[in-house]
Order: sequence, then C-alpha cells, then structure tokens
Amino acid sequence: MMTQSALLQLDSLTAAPRLLGWELLRREVDGSLTGGRIVEVEAYHGAEDPASHAYRGRSARNAPMYEASGVIYTYLSYGLHTCLNIVTGPSGQAQAVLIRALEPTRGLTTMAARRSTANPRLLASGPGRVGQALGLTVSMSGQRLEEVIELRPPPAAPSPADIWSGPRIGITRAADRPWRFWLANNDFVSARHTKL
Repeated sequence: MMTQSALLQLDSLTAAPRLLGWELLRREVDGSLTGGRIVEVEAYHGAEDPASHAYRGRSARNAPMYEASGVIYTYLSYGLHTCLNIVTGPSGQAQAVLIRALEPTRGLTTMAARRSTANPRLLASGPGRVGQALGLTVSMSGQRLEEVIELRPPPAAPSPADIWSGPRIGITRAADRPWRFWLANNDFVSARHTKL
C-alpha cells in the first residue's frame, strides 16, 4: 500500500482514484473522531482545467492550491457549503482532489447533530455535506492536512473494477471530462451514473 506522502505527491488525476477507500477523519476538540471512508472524489487539474479555481491564475482565495501536496483547500460553494479539497502534486501546479462523499465510520452522533439528520446516507453524501458533517470552515484553508484531517489507508486497495469514473458534477466548464471517481455500488456516493 502506498504511503500518504507518496500518494499525495502524485498528480490529481492519478491520486484521486487511489484515495478511494482511505478513511478520512477529523479529531474533534474533545478528542473524538468524526469521518468515514472516502467513496467519491473529483480531480481538478490546475491551470489547464477550465473547471479548476486555478484556471484564471493565482488569487488570495485559491493560493493554498499552489502549495505543495498535503495542504487543504476549503472554500464556500454558493456562499453556503464548505467544500474540502486535498492539494496534490508539487508546489506551483495548483492540483487538488475534492472529497465528494464519505461512508460514515466514526462519530455518527456528532455528524448527525451537525447535519440535523440521523440517516447515515445523508450525513456525508455530497461535498457540502462532508464539510458540514466534519465541522470544516473556510478559515482552515491553507493548513497542512495533519493539522485538520487524518488519512488512514484501507486494509486493501479497492479493485480497479470497483472504481468507476464519469463526468464531474455541478460545473459548467469541462463538465464532460471523466474526472469524478467513485466506488461502484456504494450506497453513500452522492450521485451514481454509468461509468465511462
């Protein structure tokens, strides 16, 4: 199994599907853990990707994307939902993987309170739900991953046959690129489509 450091040094298109199955956890103030298994991600590929926040160049908002791998980039979607990205690749390339869905494994009571639902399928199935369930904020953007989030490798990597890809969701530019990856037949994926 590849180490976290080696995995995140890869470009976003290579790292994204390999993050599937990893457990993503946040340590709460009381020491408890919240989070779950990564079941859906999207890759954003820097200045060459019209859907990337880095497409038009560096700004105060997207500056964390230009850091070296292992930094988190959080931002507000539609002014409401905090979304979590993990920066991959070398510094200056502005590549990141958006965490779209988790299969909850830890801290379900805490996540249910934040999400106002006890339905496990609705706790973290969508990038805004992930941010809310984990209590993430925009102020965390630019911090090292280990300051906010812990990644734990799966006992075994998912089979390539179990990793599907398709168009990214909720974007208008470069929407046809099959850079969304998810675990097939997983009940916690935000949206299922036929694989490409």
